[in-house]
Amino acid sequence: MSLIAAIALLRAGECRSLPPSASVWRRRSRGSVRGMAGGSDSGGAILAAFLANVGIAIAKFVGFLVTGSSSMLAEAVHSVADSGNQGLLALGGRRARRAATPLHPFGYGRARYFWAFIVAVVLFSLGGLFSLYEGYHKLSDPHDVDSPIVAFVILGAAIVFEAFALRTAVRHSRPELDGRTWVQYIRTSRSPELPVLLLEDSAALMGLFFAVGGIALALITGDPVFDGIGTLAIGVLLVGVAIVLALEMSSLLMGESATPDELARIEAALTEGREVRRLIHMATQHLGPDELLVGAKVEFDSALSVQELATAINAAEVRVRAAVPAATVLYIEPDVADPAIVDA
Repeated sequence: MSLIAAIALLRAGECRSLPPSASVWRRRSRGSVRGMAGGSDSGGAILAAFLANVGIAIAKFVGFLVTGSSSMLAEAVHSVADSGNQGLLALGGRRARRAATPLHPFGYGRARYFWAFIVAVVLFSLGGLFSLYEGYHKLSDPHDVDSPIVAFVILGAAIVFEAFALRTAVRHSRPELDGRTWVQYIRTSRSPELPVLLLEDSAALMGLFFAVGGIALALITGDPVFDGIGTLAIGVLLVGVAIVLALEMSSLLMGESATPDELARIEAALTEGREVRRLIHMATQHLGPDELLVGAKVEFDSALSVQELATAINAAEVRVRAAVPAATVLYIEPDVADPAIVDA
């Protein structure tokens, strides 16, 4: 039987005698949806950031009550927001591990993207907007900072803890850089947790220096307005980081393709079989950080029988999964390329 006849039979549903593994459009999933990418890596970074932020938030609130510094209050609220955000990232990882259902046949991998997007919303509202409001309030009604030594001690300790949290996030992220710069890693990573932690921890560390600078200038000049300016700087910083996070996470949530390197490996794996004549068309989309959907139209040898065609499809799937393990969902459709398109 020729390839064209085999395709006609398969599309007409007349191949029910074949085993289920021979269907043309197919979905292969390797068990339940996996959880957090590099689970222990991102999980360890999240835990380190959470513990650091809880302790820092308590210390900052005490510092605010003692000093009355608006920068200290802005930083305290920022730390509360960050602590909640680490909880949201952990929640996203937990929900992503749920098994696929008839309503969600591809699983819940995108839950990690959704909750990372909520992190951006929390950082924008609870962190950024509150800091901008508090800074404006301090500028309109300035008052001296009480017990500045207490403020500097608390902020200094917070800088140490935040630097530790950032160092942990950097250590867990470095193996995934693969020759990319940090900016490229944040822009192109398909896993949300570590990029979110890198941006959050970097913003937290910069915000602490803004707070120190604002309080120091207020003491040196005797003008408490600088404390308010430091608070406004923290707000602008947090709003900016939140916008970057929202843009990146929304792109992931809507579904990004495989990386260029993965696309090249998938194409090579599909076309290296001796039964394959050409790859006609291919589309990919991340269902989650660890789950990649691959749909491809492939032209096979026209002399293949139906059983041989099914075997060739099976072999192509094995090669693709060996090349890109994240390709958990594969749909391969045999077709015949349009000669006009091929000649063009």
